[in-house]
Amino acid sequence: MSGSFLRFLLSFTLVSSVFSQSVSIEKKQILGFSADAITAQYALESKFDASLKADNLRDWMKRLSARPHHLGSPYNKENADFIASQFRSWGYETKLEEFQVLFPTPKTRIVEMTAPEKFTMRLNEPQVAGDATTGQQTEQLPSYNAYSIDGDVTGPLVYVNYGTPADYEELEKRGIDVKGRIVISRYGGSWRGIKPKVAAEHGAIGCLIFSDPRNDGFYQGDVYPKGAYRNENGVQRGSVMDMPLYPGDPLTKGIGATKDAKRVDRRNAETLTKIPVLPISYSDALPLLKNLDGAVVPETWRGALPVTYHFGGKTPTVRMKLEFNWDIKPIYDVIAKMPGAERPDQWVIRGNHRDAWVNGASDPISGLVALMEEARGLSELAKTGWRPKRTIVFAAWDAEEEGLIGSTEWVETHAAELSQKAAVYINTDSNGRGFLGIGGSHTLEKFINEVGKDIPDPQTKMSVWERTRANQIVNGSPTSRKEAMDRSDLRISPLGSGSDYTPFLQHLGIASLNIGFGGEDGGGSYHSIYDSFEHYQRFGDPGNVYGVALAKVCGHATLRLANADTLPFEFANFAETVGGYANEVMRLADSMREETKATNQLIANGMLKAVEDPTETYIVPKQKGNVPFLNFAPLQNAITKLIESSRAFQSAAKGKHLSGTKQAELDKLLYKTERALARDQGLPRRDWFRHQIYAPGFYTGYGVKTLPGIREAIEQRNWTEAEEQIRLAAATIEKYVAEIDRAASIN
Repeated sequence: MSGSFLRFLLSFTLVSSVFSQSVSIEKKQILGFSADAITAQYALESKFDASLKADNLRDWMKRLSARPHHLGSPYNKENADFIASQFRSWGYETKLEEFQVLFPTPKTRIVEMTAPEKFTMRLNEPQVAGDATTGQQTEQLPSYNAYSIDGDVTGPLVYVNYGTPADYEELEKRGIDVKGRIVISRYGGSWRGIKPKVAAEHGAIGCLIFSDPRNDGFYQGDVYPKGAYRNENGVQRGSVMDMPLYPGDPLTKGIGATKDAKRVDRRNAETLTKIPVLPISYSDALPLLKNLDGAVVPETWRGALPVTYHFGGKTPTVRMKLEFNWDIKPIYDVIAKMPGAERPDQWVIRGNHRDAWVNGASDPISGLVALMEEARGLSELAKTGWRPKRTIVFAAWDAEEEGLIGSTEWVETHAAELSQKAAVYINTDSNGRGFLGIGGSHTLEKFINEVGKDIPDPQTKMSVWERTRANQIVNGSPTSRKEAMDRSDLRISPLGSGSDYTPFLQHLGIASLNIGFGGEDGGGSYHSIYDSFEHYQRFGDPGNVYGVALAKVCGHATLRLANADTLPFEFANFAETVGGYANEVMRLADSMREETKATNQLIANGMLKAVEDPTETYIVPKQKGNVPFLNFAPLQNAITKLIESSRAFQSAAKGKHLSGTKQAELDKLLYKTERALARDQGLPRRDWFRHQIYAPGFYTGYGVKTLPGIREAIEQRNWTEAEEQIRLAAATIEKYVAEIDRAASIN
C-alpha cells in the first residue's frame, strides 16, 4: 500500500463532512435527461456495470502485448485484425482505414566520447530475468527518437538541464554558449521534442537526452525487475517531431495521408528536427557527466547520479552518427460504429491508440482494453434490444506514438463530415492504479463531474470523484484545496497535447475529454522494453480493477452522451474558467512589467555586477525593453457577455426538454458552440492549431497554454501581437456568445 494512500485513509475522517451528499441524492438528476428518463438510464448503467469483467482486460492485454507492435510491424497489423474481429463479433459495423505515412527507423547509431578518454555507448536494453518479452530483441525497435534527422557531428558537450528556454537563459547569464556544441539534456521539464528544437535555435549541432534517476530511476524507488522504476539501462524512446507546429504525417499537413495524397519533399517537412538527437540510458550518460568541465551547475539542475554536475563546454568531446531508413509505411485505424436509432447523424466518438514503441502493456494497452470492454458491455445491452439515440463510434488508433498520426490522418480525411456530425470525443491512453484524472472542454466539466460521482473506487468503495476530491484536500496546493472544499465540481484540466484528442479539439473544435486513473502506479517502464505485461500486472494495476473503473467512467459518459434527451453542455463553468485565464494573462503582463522595471533599475545603478570564482561565472544581464500597458478591455467586455449569456442559457434551459426537430436543432447548436472557438486562420506561426482557448505551448509541446495567442505573445515580449491577439480572442468569445444565445432562444 502506498504512502499517499495511507495518508489519505488517515485524513479522510477530517474531510468526510465535505462528502455528506450521498449517491442517492446525486441521482435525483442527470444533466441532459428529463425526470422520466433518469430511472431508465440508471437501470441501463447498472446492467452495463454488471457485464464488465476484469479477466477480459487481463487476457486481451496479454495477447496484445505479447510481441512488439510498433508502426509498420507485422504484429501491429495482427493486433488491428484481432481488435476488428472482436468488434465485428459484438455486432459493430467495423472497418480498417489505411493511411501511408513517413516512418524513419534507425540503421546507424553511434555515440562515443572521443576525449579526454575513449568510450563507446552500448545503446541497448538487456533482457531481465522473469520477463520473457524483454528478450524479443529481433522484433524490438532499438532505442531512438523518431524524426531526428540524419547526421554525423562531433563537438564539445554542454549540460543544459531540461533544455527549456528558461535553462538557456540561465546559460546565457553565465556566459555559456552552445553554438557548435552537442548538448546533453535530462528528460523532464518539457516534452522531449522541445529539447532539440531549442538547442538548434541556440546553435547546437546535436542533442542527447538521458533519463536521470532523480526523475526516473533509483531515486524514486527500487528499479525493475525488483521494483517498478527505470533501471540503469532503460531508455525512453519517443518522437521528437515538432508537434506544436502540427501533428500527423510530416509530409501531408492538413490533409489525410491516403495512398494518392500530395506529399511535400522530405527536405521541406517542417516538423523534422534540425539537428540529430538520440535518447540514452543513465548508465551510458554517466561517463559523459563524469568528464564535464566548467562551473558547477545550480542545485536545481543536479540529478541523482554519483557525480558533481558541471556545465561543460570544452570537455568532453562527443561524436554522434545517426542514419535512418526513411520509409513510407501503412497504418491501420480500427473504426467501429453502432448507429443511433433517433439521431444517427450525431456522433459520440470514443478512442484509444493501440500502437506502442515496444510491447506497450501500459502505454497504450491498459487504456485500449478498457475501451474494448466498454464496447463489449454496450453490445450486451444491444442484445436486449437497446439502441443509443446517437451513433457511437469506437476507434483504436494506429501510429499515435510517432506524432498522433492515426487519429490526425483520420480527422483530416473526414474533416467535413466530422465538423457536421461529431458531438463529443472521449479519449483515453495509459491507465493505472490511483486517482481519477480528467482534462477537457469546460463545457463538459459539470457533466463529467456527475459521471464521476456515480462510479465506486475499487480500493475505498467511495466514489472515484470523492476519492479524488479528498486527495486534493489532503495533498493539494493551497489553491486546489480551497477549490475542492468550496466548489461543487472538481476542476478539469485544460488540454494541451500528447494524445489523440488533439486533432478533434484543437484542429476541428470538437468538444473533448481525456480520462484516466493514476498516481499510485509509479514506475519507469515508459517507452522501453520493460513496458511489459509482467511489469504492468505487478505494478500498474494488479487485478485490472482500475481498468474496470475506467471502463465504467467512460462507459457511463458514452451512454449518457448517446442517450441524453439534450446534449449535456453547460456554459457557466466554462465562463468562470475563461475568466480565470483572462485574469492570469493580465497578471502575467503586470508581473513582467514590475520585474523588468526592477531589474533594469538594478542594472542601471550598477548593483548587478559580474562575479567570477572557480565554481560560478555570472555576467551582467542585459536590460530588457519596458513592458507597455496592454488594453485588455475588449477581452474583459467579451467575458462579461459570456458570463451573462451562460446564465441566460441556464435559466432558459432549466426544466425544459424539447422533442422532434427542435431537439435535434438544439443539439446541433450545442455541440457546434465549440467550433466557434476555433479560427480558420489558426494561431500565429502555426495555423493548424485553430482553438483560441486551449493549445499546446510552442515551447512546452504537451503542456497547455490557455488563451495561447495572448499568453505566448506576452511571454515572447511581442507587444504588437499581444494587442492583436487580445482583440482576436475577444472577437472569438463574442462569436461563441452568439451561438449560446441562439441555443437559448430555442429553449
